[in-house]
Amino acid sequence: MKTLRETKVGDTATVVKLHGEGPLKRRVMDMGITKGVQLYVRKVAPLGDPIEITVRGYELSLRRDDVDIIEIA
Repeated sequence: MKTLRETKVGDTATVVKLHGEGPLKRRVMDMGITKGVQLYVRKVAPLGDPIEITVRGYELSLRRDDVDIIEIA
């Protein structure tokens, strides 16, 4: 299983599955990150938190807790 945290700046990935449950998973889905969507990693902060991605045409910053539940291909 490869998560979004393991990607590098400039990589494009496809969401395979969202792990976890409850409010965290719901919040990630509400931001437009669902199965099959393409994510482009724009920036990563010096300490690795947050990660800025482009999804569905807009920029989004995600915390470590958020990116750990996103399985990619």
